[in-house]
Amino acid sequence: MRASLIQIAVDEGESAATRRARVASLVREQAGSADLVVLPELWTTGAFAYEEFAVEAEPLEGPTYEAMAKAASDAGVWLHAGSIPERDPEGPLYNTSLIFSPSGDLAAAYRKIHRFGFDKGEAVLMGAGRELVTVRLPGTTLGVATCYDLRFPELFRGLVDAGAETLVVSAGWPERRRAHWTLLARARAVENQAFVLACGTAGTHAGVPQAGHSIVVDPWGEVLAEAGPAEEVLTVDFDPARVPTTREQFPALKDRVLGLQPPRR
Repeated sequence: MRASLIQIAVDEGESAATRRARVASLVREQAGSADLVVLPELWTTGAFAYEEFAVEAEPLEGPTYEAMAKAASDAGVWLHAGSIPERDPEGPLYNTSLIFSPSGDLAAAYRKIHRFGFDKGEAVLMGAGRELVTVRLPGTTLGVATCYDLRFPELFRGLVDAGAETLVVSAGWPERRRAHWTLLARARAVENQAFVLACGTAGTHAGVPQAGHSIVVDPWGEVLAEAGPAEEVLTVDFDPARVPTTREQFPALKDRVLGLQPPRR
């Protein structure tokens, strides 16, 4: 399987509509050269541009949905279209990822469960998702996560229990914590014996420089490919069959001990 991670630069001088059209063109350019295309988190607004969330929020089937569905169909690829600020008419805003099939149909939508901000920013402006999401592709099952989720291994264990073999993380990760980005992506791959495809943004969001360095990690924790700090399309071949093989050769997952109780006081 071949994946292309499109590490988009968010320029505050570029409108969301202009960026949407530009990104759709980048997706179309992957026609014939990728099976799966992955975009970063909140690329229409910037993950740290909190004041833009409400301004640019759109319904699930809004302009980004329409543009990305058509781009996926035109390119004939599975498309993780990153995330949008979703406006739920009956609830709060959500940080929602969209995954499209090669026919342009919506295969899944994931509302980010762990919101970043420590009682400010996204943590108070967005509602929390409640459901894990997996998507079955020919040859592998994707487990979907977003940015801050990467710090919570129990979410990924849940995805593995639901059948995930390839973990896809869409992010807007800051440069000042780039070391954590690489470390956590490798840790999630090793402990779950799964591929990790982690796609971040470049540029600067509301004065916060972004890490870039999108990364693909194999089930042994080896880095197969890593982008630099600027906008880039990172394309890598990976073999999903290595996941069951790795789990058979080193069956650590079967030794998990579940339901442990806290010590008695």
